[in-house]
Amino acid sequence: MQQRLARGEAAALGELYDRFAALVHSQAYRVLGDEEAADQVTREVFGYIWENPDAYDPKQGSMRSWVARLTNSQAVHRLRQSEAAALTEGDGGTTEELEQKVRRAAVAARADYIVTSMPAPLRDALELAYFQRRDYRQTAADLGVTEDEARRRLRLGLQLLSTANPRALEDFSPPDYGRTL
Repeated sequence: MQQRLARGEAAALGELYDRFAALVHSQAYRVLGDEEAADQVTREVFGYIWENPDAYDPKQGSMRSWVARLTNSQAVHRLRQSEAAALTEGDGGTTEELEQKVRRAAVAARADYIVTSMPAPLRDALELAYFQRRDYRQTAADLGVTEDEARRRLRLGLQLLSTANPRALEDFSPPDYGRTL
């Protein structure tokens, strides 16, 4: 895909868009809480990918993870800009309120990034447990794995998600996280 993008194949961008547009838009919306702003971030992310196909490094993770990281970075950057503008105009609250809002959005973005980046078996187990209210026995049966394996997947998935809390954000910064496009 990266090679096709580097050659300027518009079809490759279309395929990438079809595969990841829903992910990008939902993550942007979760951070920004605004449909129009999420649409704009979606366009910006895919525009960046089109203009910079060599920015993706497969050694750093999957393309899905890279796209999620770009989205989170751009959405948080846009939120900071819009909140700073509101603060300047006098209707955005205090600087402390702005930072709290940005921090909450960054945590939500980080949680989305973690979920989209985790291996499918962990993600599937968490989705069954959380969205379908399955316990580990039911999750094991639905996934066709042992109960011990279901517990292991759920535990590991939850451990990964726990790193999205504010304290973990201060201590953890993946390469280029927070870099604007």
